[in-house]
Amino acid sequence: MQVIANGINIEVEDHGKPGNPAILLVMGYTAQLIYWPLDFVNGLVDKGFRVITFDNRDVGLSYKFDGVQPPHPIRQMVAKRFFPKRQMAPYNLSDMARDAVGVLDALKIDQAHVVGASMGGMIGQLIAADHADRVLSFTPIMSSTNGPGLPGANAEVRKVLMQTARAKARTPDEALELGLAFSSLIASEEGRSRPEERRAMMKLAQERAFYPAGPKRQMAAIIDTGNLRPVANRINVPTMVIHGADDPLIPSVCGKDIAANVKGARFELVQGMGHDLPPSKLPEMVDLIAAHCGAG
Repeated sequence: MQVIANGINIEVEDHGKPGNPAILLVMGYTAQLIYWPLDFVNGLVDKGFRVITFDNRDVGLSYKFDGVQPPHPIRQMVAKRFFPKRQMAPYNLSDMARDAVGVLDALKIDQAHVVGASMGGMIGQLIAADHADRVLSFTPIMSSTNGPGLPGANAEVRKVLMQTARAKARTPDEALELGLAFSSLIASEEGRSRPEERRAMMKLAQERAFYPAGPKRQMAAIIDTGNLRPVANRINVPTMVIHGADDPLIPSVCGKDIAANVKGARFELVQGMGHDLPPSKLPEMVDLIAAHCGAG
């Protein structure tokens, strides 16, 4: 269903009983709401939660900022080193955090547990810090503060990521092959062993909404937002950080940095998990999050 959130159309799916405690799932860079595994969503519903998923702006069925040009990512990163407060992107992650809070407003949900994956965990830090009255607990998964000195992805992953961000409009088939190559680089060993499942999911996402312009603006939003450590320092809600031990895109030390900068946060390292949500790890993650949300 479509709702108006923060002044734009956002596509939302609502799972579970309306009266149950709400968990808002915030997806990552370029990823549509369908990338939340159904076993994960249904697992949380079975634990007694109402689970809300949505497409971030510029992906899926949510609002597209057509014709709004982002800066070149390399030039933007260089400029941000010298002018860190200069806004160069069409929007930043704070705007996307307001979208997420707007989803809660549209569904008349006063407070929710917030779970964010990758970029969604960055957005979640801003939700938890700037909209604390709406947040019962916070769980970032495979995310980072993007603080200075933290390690980044390895060279091969960075190369493909920049190609994706800079790429001009391409055919769905070309985009599919690039996406598969990138997902293979960052996935767990289990994820790499399921290439047909990854291909089927990407095909489904393309059939739902093929929009290669969106990733460029989302990447610009991440770069423009910059260091989130000062944001993490302001978080006062119960926080549990989950990270894969084998993540080659956002190394686990980045997740540890979130936990180190949020007062009272705990850190959970999941063995055998890369920058993905491998099926065999979903029951463990559901149990961790359900227990954390129950305590929160």
